[in-house]
Amino acid sequence: PWSWVDQPGGISAVGHAGGGFAFDNEQPRHPVLLQPYRLASKLVTCGDYLAFIRDGGYRRPEFWLSDGWATVQACGWRAPAYWVWAESAGQTADTDHLAADRIDVFTLAGLRAFNADEPVCHISFYEAAAYANWAGARLPTEFEWEAAALRQAAARDADAPLRQLFGTVWQWTSSAYAAYPGFRPFEGSASEYNGKFMINQLVLRGGSCATPSGHVRASYRNFFPPTARWQFSGLRLAQDLR
Repeated sequence: PWSWVDQPGGISAVGHAGGGFAFDNEQPRHPVLLQPYRLASKLVTCGDYLAFIRDGGYRRPEFWLSDGWATVQACGWRAPAYWVWAESAGQTADTDHLAADRIDVFTLAGLRAFNADEPVCHISFYEAAAYANWAGARLPTEFEWEAAALRQAAARDADAPLRQLFGTVWQWTSSAYAAYPGFRPFEGSASEYNGKFMINQLVLRGGSCATPSGHVRASYRNFFPPTARWQFSGLRLAQDLR
């Protein structure tokens, strides 16, 4: 089970602080003002997400952004990518997944049994946002995520309450991928990498099990279009503190 971890908000410095390589989109470091908020202590699990599906999550437009609902209808999504629903006797291809007896997950090592305790992954931004809405929460902004990660690192607490921050699954945020104030792209061929993609993309934070160790840091900004599902992308819930 997870719990809520309160964050104080206030002015926080975000962006790469120097001392090693960073991409141009992590710079320059600058202050942001955050209202008090809270983050879930752990990532949303496959079991959590299955409850959303069984409650009709993919059939109820009230949870979805307009573009997300249109995508669900156009693509026929009914579960995260790579979930394989076993057919029961008498089922057809059109049978609702709610009636399936068993779920397998297609992985890099082939099919394996569904594990309800694993963090859900291979979901799009649209699915992450819909789940958060269903759960009475929201996605964190990228700056809320980074400020919390920096605050926890500064505490140097091995038993700190925010878990699975790095290296499990990429965590969708609600932040559009945009330039920081004063952004300047790298010169040469590296200038093609980040700045030209600052349109129609959302930021993900935290790295995944497939992320090189040199990219696992609080300031690293990954980015994908909201429909992307192939990456190891999941979510952590957030709420406002009132």
